[in-house]
Amino acid sequence: MAEINRAIKGTNDMLPADSHKFQFVEGKMLEIASLYGFREIRVPVFEHTEVFQRSVGDTTDVVQKEMYTFDDKGGRSITLRPELTAGVVRSVIEHGLVNGALPVKVCYVGGCYRYEKPQAGRLREFHQFGVECFGATSPAADAEVISLALQVLQTVGIKNISLEINSIGCPECRKNYTAALSEYFASHVDTLCETCRDRLSRNPMRILDCKSPICSKIAKNAPKVIDFLCDECQEHFDGVKAHLDAAGIKYTVNPQIVRGLDYYTKTVFEFVSGDIGAQSTVCGGGRYDGLVSQMGGAAVSALGFGMGIERLMLALENQNAEFPEAKKCDIYIAPMGETAAIKATELCTALRRDGFEAQCDVCGRGLKAQMKYADKIGALYSVVLGDNELAENKCNIKNMKTGETQEIRLDNFSEQFMKIKLDDALSSLEDTII
Repeated sequence: MAEINRAIKGTNDMLPADSHKFQFVEGKMLEIASLYGFREIRVPVFEHTEVFQRSVGDTTDVVQKEMYTFDDKGGRSITLRPELTAGVVRSVIEHGLVNGALPVKVCYVGGCYRYEKPQAGRLREFHQFGVECFGATSPAADAEVISLALQVLQTVGIKNISLEINSIGCPECRKNYTAALSEYFASHVDTLCETCRDRLSRNPMRILDCKSPICSKIAKNAPKVIDFLCDECQEHFDGVKAHLDAAGIKYTVNPQIVRGLDYYTKTVFEFVSGDIGAQSTVCGGGRYDGLVSQMGGAAVSALGFGMGIERLMLALENQNAEFPEAKKCDIYIAPMGETAAIKATELCTALRRDGFEAQCDVCGRGLKAQMKYADKIGALYSVVLGDNELAENKCNIKNMKTGETQEIRLDNFSEQFMKIKLDDALSSLEDTII
């Protein structure tokens, strides 16, 4: 097959047979976020490259290896967003959202782009659901965001998940920790990968997040950040745990969690699934209290999380999760002849305006082919419309499941169809109860 007829490596097509599953999951995400007071925000798919360099961090794999960066026709360096937090923070600053009532709570669903090796649950174009909360310093906010993430995962049907939390402290208490890390990793410098040798002098915490098996093994015995927390950070972490306990949310403290982006402070967390292989994290987030000011805004605390939708769908698939059925065609009108075809267009237009999915022939097919098509698309009802039906101003409507037919007039067709659907639904419900 020619390259022009193949999707680019690391990208997937979402076909009509599966799109309703994504719509269901994304709809539930936004619905649950609204229960916590989060409102949707939409930001551009590309930003000035500096937005991500200043927020995500120059020493991260994302900035060093994975970003899609190019010069536009004006000579500006532009980057397709590798994640959404940075763009949201830019938008919050630009529009002065934190100058009003706090906290500001926003949520989003959108595509992200990272050049990395494609594998199960990890694509070069992927989609993220996330929330960001600005202006809340209390550990209660951390617990609320974690609770929201858990409710989303449980509602869409994820079963085998666990919550891991950690605190990486503030910039002040991390100074001693960074010094201890540097000393520890310096003793293993000859064994570290080339990337981590560079990180050693710039940001040794990034070594903890390295995917190299050798570096990961060395990192297991590295000093733990929670042993270096200042009093304020320790008190905040204890508060987060207390609120999670009060909410009945089980968790494990995992000192190895540092997250892969530089902007995090204090609380970091991950939800891990046992059903998607090595790439087991389905949600990750935490605090980033210094990011807004770092990007030129006010000194406002912030926190949030991101959730990879494709990775989530993979976990649901591996768990054989059940999704609501895709919406089916309510009625198919099969015309015979040009006059009937015009009437079919009139009827379908009225039905659609009343909220029904109505279809009629647009291919000029015979009656047998039309009815075969109606069956393939799962039409719930069908109508054959010919010269006799037009002359008598009435037709027979067929229930495609039971085969039963009812006579119906062509005038006020939509209202009569609505009554038939309602009567059949009530009859089906009575049969189920009996």
